[in-house]
Amino acid sequence: MKKSFIAAIGVLVTALALTSCSSGSSAKKVDPQGFFDATQQAGIVVLDVRTPAEFAEGHLPNAINVDFESGNFEEEIASLDKSATYAVYCRSGNRSGQATAVMSKAGFENMYDLQGGVLDWQAAGGTLVNN
Repeated sequence: MKKSFIAAIGVLVTALALTSCSSGSSAKKVDPQGFFDATQQAGIVVLDVRTPAEFAEGHLPNAINVDFESGNFEEEIASLDKSATYAVYCRSGNRSGQATAVMSKAGFENMYDLQGGVLDWQAAGGTLVNN
């Protein structure tokens, strides 16, 4: 009896550990080169999830801005085409990971997430635009 209880606890702890390690996102995490390649695909939507002030300082070409921290991110993405492919980025990769997890739960399936965000993008020689 004691062994089966201990075994059951072990299974539960393992299951919880595996669940907590999952980001909940179906996004493919890519480095700056992979992200650049993804943005060259026809029809891809480049989604900047930083604040409007960060976006105004410089963003990737053709990006649209939907602020993850706005408080209404879920409502804003509800109007987006869930069947489209999205290339999602932020400053460092933290918010884009959270954003793609929310998007996955909302039914988005085709996403790329820029690891390291704009910081790694620029370090790899990527440019930003201010329009």
